[in-house]
Amino acid sequence: MPKRIIPLTDIKVLKAKPQGKPVSLFDGGGLYLLVTSTGGKLWRFKYRFDKQEKKLALGSYPEISLLDARKRREDARKLLANGIDPGAVRKAQKQANIQETETFEVIAREWHNKFMTTWKKSHYERVLSRLERDVFPHLGKRPIAEIKAPELLGVLRRLESRGIMHTAHIIRGISGQIFRYAVASGRADRDPSADLRGALTPVKTINRAAITDPVKAGELLRAIDSYRGSFVVQSALKFAPLTFVRPGELRHAEWSEIDFEKAEWNIPAEKMKMKVPHLVPLSKQAIEILTELKKLTGKGRYVFPGRTSARPMSDNAILAALRNMGFEKTEMSGHGFRAMARTILDEVLQVRPDLIEHQLAHAVRDPLGRAYNRTQHLNERRRMMQTWADYLAGLKAGAKVIPFKKING
Repeated sequence: MPKRIIPLTDIKVLKAKPQGKPVSLFDGGGLYLLVTSTGGKLWRFKYRFDKQEKKLALGSYPEISLLDARKRREDARKLLANGIDPGAVRKAQKQANIQETETFEVIAREWHNKFMTTWKKSHYERVLSRLERDVFPHLGKRPIAEIKAPELLGVLRRLESRGIMHTAHIIRGISGQIFRYAVASGRADRDPSADLRGALTPVKTINRAAITDPVKAGELLRAIDSYRGSFVVQSALKFAPLTFVRPGELRHAEWSEIDFEKAEWNIPAEKMKMKVPHLVPLSKQAIEILTELKKLTGKGRYVFPGRTSARPMSDNAILAALRNMGFEKTEMSGHGFRAMARTILDEVLQVRPDLIEHQLAHAVRDPLGRAYNRTQHLNERRRMMQTWADYLAGLKAGAKVIPFKKING
């Protein structure tokens, strides 16, 4: 005769105490409360299916009350009555939930939200736009762990078929970052984009046009002096070769970043490509340009504003001015002032390469592998920037091009 089981009560469940080893308190019908040696109270349902004894977790007390546990037991018994394994149903439900929360789109948006604060607004908006337009419609609902290289390649081939090979390479890079984030967070095993190296149509790299010959550089500087367009644009054209910052950094310069007393321009990290603050020593010539310009734009936010002081100068303003002066796109670009400075400072003025690279805001490390901070070698860089400004003044005046004495600091 089977042993009669006395059903549990709320009081008995509440007062159940640990006893040094796990204890099972049965309620009947396969339901029991497992009291662990540490005091945990876990509901379990013991049943047989396909001639095998199995157990199903129903939750923990007090989150799941005795009444709730009995309801879950009855639900499981109904499945058994219909020849269905409740454990298999639970597993399928759990897997479905994982797939829903671990799709490519869900994880991509999580990755985007995590890193968007380290990017410029234009960059994170562009990344999300590309994902929403070119990737999510095809891969967004797929569990990220199930996506293989051929499936990702199919998405990239669609872009190639539209003639935008460069975008296909960009999307492959973005997807790779998302897959690696999923791997790091335990939701994927590997990055399939790595298998696509060489699978896409190569994109021919177009170097940014730059004038690096000193004689032609002098011609450019004289043309800028004779420019008859906007005074703000002319000032930016004069300022660009003296500071050789990136065009975006130049356009977004703010008066609050300029220290006239110290002759410095302090660019905050969020405006820099490498997300590291950058300090630009300003030569006497650069200060003169800013002093004159401040009379016109000093009451506004931006040093080089657009038509309204509320926004910076257009990214096309410098290029348009260069074209109006007769310099073709294959000859000179806004980025070209950086290449001009790097080449002539190195080959003609024979400046130490690490000083040049540091002033270009490139990643420069000391012999021990440590990154230089923004004030590293500041005195040497001040001398370099003044020497460079004096040299450009000589080129503009048509002086004979001769190497300067090497600057060692």
